[in-house]
Amino acid sequence: MSLRDELWLWKKEKLAEHVANNLRKKKHEVWIVRDRGEVLEKVKELIPEGATVSAGGSLTLADTGVIELLRSGRYNFLDRAAAKTREEVEEIYRKSFWADYYFTSANTITEDGKLVFLDGNGNRVAAVVFGPKNVVVIASVNKVVKDVEEVRERLRYISPMNSRRLNLETPCTKTGFCADCTSPQRICNYFLVVESGVRQPGRFKVILTLEDFGL
Repeated sequence: MSLRDELWLWKKEKLAEHVANNLRKKKHEVWIVRDRGEVLEKVKELIPEGATVSAGGSLTLADTGVIELLRSGRYNFLDRAAAKTREEVEEIYRKSFWADYYFTSANTITEDGKLVFLDGNGNRVAAVVFGPKNVVVIASVNKVVKDVEEVRERLRYISPMNSRRLNLETPCTKTGFCADCTSPQRICNYFLVVESGVRQPGRFKVILTLEDFGL
């Protein structure tokens, strides 16, 4: 490992420790892991076989191999990708409220421990707020920003990439820049900030990764 890489890793570790401490103050459970392999080991450790699990759309969950693990047969996975009609997809959205564990990534995390989500349909933020017994958030340290003001700037920067990833016909997929559009395919409709978990300590289980995943 080069000196440059060592210094960046050290910086990420210190930032992860700082954010983890603030998340714990808000009564969330937190673990810091290095890479994809450690993410999967932590998930296997946390989730008992046979548990009912569901997931929101997430590049991070795909990149880390978590979606593949959920489909492995170890769990009762409410997999919307297996649905054949829109009605079946929406049924899975609703069934997810009764899941033992709901998997997602945060779009951003602030240094003081706020979890921030941006959603198009609202099913993900709805499940994050209420329903599933546990919410497992897997997010890279590269998603950490100083405060909610910087959150909005970061979201405007990355949203065009997410829209392009989903092959949407929105202005930002043409220009590369957020236009605060009124497109029916707009994905930036619901903005959620989880300030604290004090009413349900431990419901949020946050896995912070030093390796970069997602956008």
